[in-house]
Amino acid sequence: MRLVRLEPQPARVADDVRAALAALGRGDDIAGGVALAGARPLPARPPVEAIVVLPRAVLVVIGVDLPDPAIRLEAPLTGQWKADGWPLVADRDVVNPATHALALAGAVTERLRPDVPEHLPIATIIAVGPFAEEIEQPAADLAGHVRVLFPTRNSLLAAITSLTPAPWPCTPDEAGALIGTLAPHATLTADDLAAEGFTAAEEPVTVKLPPAGPRPRRRPAEPAAMPPVVPLPEAAPPVSRISAAAPVRTIPAPRPLPWRPAAAIAAALVLVVAVILLATTGGGGEPVTAPATTTVKAGRQSVAGVEFAEQAGGTDRTCAAHAYGDLQARLQAGGCAGMERGSFEATVDGRAVVVSVAVLTFGSDEQATAFKQLADTPGSGGITDLATETHRWPRTPDLAGAAYRSAVSGKAVRLVLAAYPGGHSTPDDPALLRAAGAALGVPIS
Repeated sequence: MRLVRLEPQPARVADDVRAALAALGRGDDIAGGVALAGARPLPARPPVEAIVVLPRAVLVVIGVDLPDPAIRLEAPLTGQWKADGWPLVADRDVVNPATHALALAGAVTERLRPDVPEHLPIATIIAVGPFAEEIEQPAADLAGHVRVLFPTRNSLLAAITSLTPAPWPCTPDEAGALIGTLAPHATLTADDLAAEGFTAAEEPVTVKLPPAGPRPRRRPAEPAAMPPVVPLPEAAPPVSRISAAAPVRTIPAPRPLPWRPAAAIAAALVLVVAVILLATTGGGGEPVTAPATTTVKAGRQSVAGVEFAEQAGGTDRTCAAHAYGDLQARLQAGGCAGMERGSFEATVDGRAVVVSVAVLTFGSDEQATAFKQLADTPGSGGITDLATETHRWPRTPDLAGAAYRSAVSGKAVRLVLAAYPGGHSTPDDPALLRAAGAALGVPIS
């Protein structure tokens, strides 16, 4: 990251902000981008601590000075702040010390939006000082684009990682135009910007797939089924849910198998049973009583050479209740149109693998893409396995080290985890990656 110093900043914590930005170092090995310390986007207002132009986001950093250092700071955006359990008191019309800073951030964001490339999000960093060892924000606040932190190299990196980035970086020309409006005298060449991670990559083209027809449900009372997500060529590479995994070979996209309605199979079985009973009674004229219900156990199906046997499947209109971590916070804030989950036992090279599949449908393509990007971020949480939640497994599997794959198709996102049922799993295990890749195309009944 290249640091450009402009005007002096009013907050005492500004020195810590500059030190943290400088510690990120030049180049895009760590974060990349250009930090404009002391930029003044609003001529009638004081300068802000920094405006950071990243390849995939723009950060507005505003400082807030606390009366004293704190070990533990509770910092809700719309509620009262507490330092080590003691309320921080301010003016009558001010809810917390960040009230004015948030208002300034909103005005700066409104001013910058016309000059920032449309696909780049603008986030806010509230930098507090003189010191805070631990800062707590409510989950609902973390689902948005505001972070409260004491500025250090690691805290800035964590904030950048937690924010949803743009799907592709802005170009050196776009970055140069934005920086030129904020710092006209800054001399940054196209090579300088390219070294900070700004590339001339073109906007990716979204492949529109035709929606699949609805599938019959096990229970008529359930809501209509969502279309299955057909795996896309740009399916996300396997990423550890805890840390980034080493690059691995991409599994070819599987071809969905034809679907035979379960109701038709059940009707055929009932007919066969009736014929057998008539034959065994010798046609004596006594009525044959058919069973009240017929249960058909789901058969095994093969996708891309991997066999799957469904252990549990179902749909739900409430999504947040079945998620955890940052994904739950995002769903609590924005919701979803519906969710379909399936749990499978797969067989890869003769070894059993537990596979958990979740398909979430949103109101727009943009919401689906943003949710997938958050889900692909290591440590962002996940969706609870259905068979684990309903106690369908003979032994509860451990999905902590599972291999992960994801795909998006229009408004629907499919997330897959694959792990060994009774052994140690790693995110880069070839067999688990093969099972997870194949599960991107397995139907859920």
